[in-house]
Amino acid sequence: MSNTLKARYLSLDVLRGLDVALMIVVNTPGSWSTTYSPLLHADWHGFTLTDLVFPTFLFVVGNAMSFAIPKYMEKGTSYFIQKAFKRAILIFLIGFLLYWFPFFQDGALKPFSETRIFGVLQRIALCYLFGALILFFCKSKRLLLISILILLLYDVVLLLFGNLTLSGNAVLQLDLWLMGEKHMYGGEGIAFDPEGLLSTLPAIVNVLAGYMAGRFLQQKGQNFETVAKLMLVGAVLITTAFAWDLWMPINKKLWTSSFVLLTTGIDLMLIAVLVYVLDMRSITRWAYPFEAFGKNPLFIYVLSILLVNVLLLVQVNGQSVYSWLYQNVFSNTFGPYLGSFLFAVSYTTICWLVAYIMDKKKVYVKV
Repeated sequence: MSNTLKARYLSLDVLRGLDVALMIVVNTPGSWSTTYSPLLHADWHGFTLTDLVFPTFLFVVGNAMSFAIPKYMEKGTSYFIQKAFKRAILIFLIGFLLYWFPFFQDGALKPFSETRIFGVLQRIALCYLFGALILFFCKSKRLLLISILILLLYDVVLLLFGNLTLSGNAVLQLDLWLMGEKHMYGGEGIAFDPEGLLSTLPAIVNVLAGYMAGRFLQQKGQNFETVAKLMLVGAVLITTAFAWDLWMPINKKLWTSSFVLLTTGIDLMLIAVLVYVLDMRSITRWAYPFEAFGKNPLFIYVLSILLVNVLLLVQVNGQSVYSWLYQNVFSNTFGPYLGSFLFAVSYTTICWLVAYIMDKKKVYVKV
């Protein structure tokens, strides 16, 4: 592998690691009722730092695919089909099993009929699969047109088959028809899945955008012109997103087209900054903690969810270990809000130690 390719993988790993770290922080506050507002998703329309986490991960998936897809093309269609479907099915299954865990309730197997089907890993799996199929079978010159058509089609479907409210949107209606409310997320006060099937469609564009950014870097190289163009396109997309917001509001839970444009624009700027800092200026000392996260993102994410579930299941003095640690160690010492944040940071640090040990032992878990 050339030095240039290694450098680009460093930028990719660091961006992915930054995203995984932020993902764990926002997923594990000491208490959701005492969480700083930037670490919460927007209630409905709007945008927070937390709303950037998931689309950035999809962007990085696409970025990584810009290195992988050309290799798949060399090995033929049958190899690609087998590889893409196998990986997507495994990731989807892992995500589903995470929601089913710990599998037993009151001495009996938890009923499948009440298990959530879609979710974060499931969306990653579907976006990876359909993104890979588009990238493999369509010419690169058509990717921008395909992305625009997907975003426009999705907006039309949202407007024709529902409204933009929580209880009346097309995403909800399709999921209710396909699965029923017992298979859906209930944290919004009603059965509504923010990772529903229909809203997966525009999320594919985040993957395609990451791929196009990765190919652009490989073709143009790491130089000031490349960084400037990435920043410029990012600024144009962000501006367009806010203009589009007047017609189709920025909304993460519906994954609206304006949301895709905004997050893609931000991600282009982030990757441009990382290329400049890490690859062009070689300022890398600060980056290793995030690089370690970025080398085992799926394993660390799954570990972070499983460990939380265990801490919530085990009881101490009538409350979960998770709640006991927050209230008796963090909240009592630092106050409710700072304590909640430091709890999340401490938990993220524990996950990082696992990532660090795995990296030092050269253990990288892939599917």
